Amino acid sequence: MKIAIGADHRGYLHKESIQAALGTMGIEVIDVGAYSDERSDYPDFAVAAVNTILKGEAARGILICGTGIGMSIAANRFYGIYAGLAWNNTVAQKAKEEDNINILVLPADFISQQESVEMVSTWLTAPFKGGHYQDRINKVEEIGGIKSPS
Repeated sequence: MKIAIGADHRGYLHKESIQAALGTMGIEVIDVGAYSDERSDYPDFAVAAVNTILKGEAARGILICGTGIGMSIAANRFYGIYAGLAWNNTVAQKAKEEDNINILVLPADFISQQESVEMVSTWLTAPFKGGHYQDRINKVEEIGGIKSPS
């Protein structure tokens, strides 16, 4: 599995920790930046990560910024992207099991680097439950606004 990972300056150190942990798990990472902790803009990295998923270059993504809110907003602008903000293991697990998120968003200012690594591991191993949860996702896809590119 390949995972796209992106962070702004506030999430940079978390990104580096997550990337190292994913490497030990044998997961290939596509790093879309930032490449330092110098000030940067989260939308640039959200779009880059989303594009790797939409092009089929990565199966999932991880985005990190200060609160996680900006990254969530930017990523969810795209059809087929389900970016969910998690701040603990339970939320990360439920976000995959019940909402089948394909991008995990983390709030660097509110969690430790170790917590972020643990949440990524939890999210990666959680199965999507399907059933009525899929029915809900289908309803979300019917909501006006963001439409399929087809």
